[in-house]
Amino acid sequence: MSVAEEIRRKLESGLEPQSLEIVDESHKHHGHSGWRPGGETHFRVDVVATAFAGRSRVERQRLVYGLLAEELAEKVHALALKTRAPGEA
Repeated sequence: MSVAEEIRRKLESGLEPQSLEIVDESHKHHGHSGWRPGGETHFRVDVVATAFAGRSRVERQRLVYGLLAEELAEKVHALALKTRAPGEA
């Protein structure tokens, strides 16, 4: 299973999102710290989930980081997050 597929599986299971977009941006970081041949080191994630309602930006990010702790410790060098509750722009 690819890293992106692992991220998707864990976020769908843990957040039941209404919307989830995962983009591998590793190609933009070629030669930079954390980059590896084959990519899957730098991701941008945009997720809309009811689980974020009433939570601060930091709480939302901590929730995502907790779900992806294994990937962040071993495979993912950078993770850019946009976390929103339904109805937020």
